[in-house]
Amino acid sequence: MSASGEDSTGLVVAFLTELLNLEQTEQFLGREIRARPVGNPPTAIVASVSGERFDPERHTARTEVKAVTFHDLVFDAARGRARVIVDI
Repeated sequence: MSASGEDSTGLVVAFLTELLNLEQTEQFLGREIRARPVGNPPTAIVASVSGERFDPERHTARTEVKAVTFHDLVFDAARGRARVIVDI
């Protein structure tokens, strides 16, 4: 999978939105993500995602995430951390 954005915060939202779309359309739950940034500064990500399909016998469904937002998003590339607020 891949995602791109105009800047680092746009890239975070785009990447998380792609993961959310994967869950919503394919019922796929990511377990391990190996991502490689593209560009300097990064404006794209190429990633492989491994995991499994949602199985109600084994997985608990909780609150559904509707969208990833830019609201109060904080991204610290140096520490590899982000704070993201989602719409539920």
